Amino acid sequence: MIKIDVVKKIGNFDFKVNTTLQLNSTTQITGPSGIGKTTLLKILAGFIQPDLGTILVNSDVWFDKEKKISKKVQERQIGFVFQDYALFPNLTVKEHLKYGTSDLKYVDDLLELGEMTHFENRLPKQLSGGQQQRLAMLRALSTRPKLLLLDEPFAALDTELKKRFITQLKHLFVEQKTTIIIVSHQENELGDDNALEFKLTNQ
Repeated sequence: MIKIDVVKKIGNFDFKVNTTLQLNSTTQITGPSGIGKTTLLKILAGFIQPDLGTILVNSDVWFDKEKKISKKVQERQIGFVFQDYALFPNLTVKEHLKYGTSDLKYVDDLLELGEMTHFENRLPKQLSGGQQQRLAMLRALSTRPKLLLLDEPFAALDTELKKRFITQLKHLFVEQKTTIIIVSHQENELGDDNALEFKLTNQ
């Protein structure tokens, strides 16, 4: 399980989270804009360091302010899909995936999963918003992350494509035993009956 007990100063208020999340499950984070949903994802990823507290994943210490422990991003086995996609402008679709893995069969499997095979040689600027968003997800999956952090990951997809994409993703999540934490304004975005809705509140 993931045990989070942290405090981070954001503007004029203290962002506080003290909760436990289950591994191999989906947790959806809800709450009003500006409450710190994306901040929590970035804290878990290691992009932002809390001012106080601890983060434990099973018995593994990811962060402990008092003991001055903070695992590097690359040590946490996480994948992150940013709202703005954060793609590399000079890399093609396929090169994005090869950046995360040398397993070419897995690269081809991901391209097929995301219906991106015919776009493998295109640069991000040659893709639509929905294609860029799918590429961001596929790139995050290329490293086979144990923890996948998603920030509004399907907002640019039309209804039918989103449904197909999510169905394929859920099969992969089960196969790879991926823990999912998703920020979304859509209720039960991944359609998972076991999803936990975790509401952040301004404290």
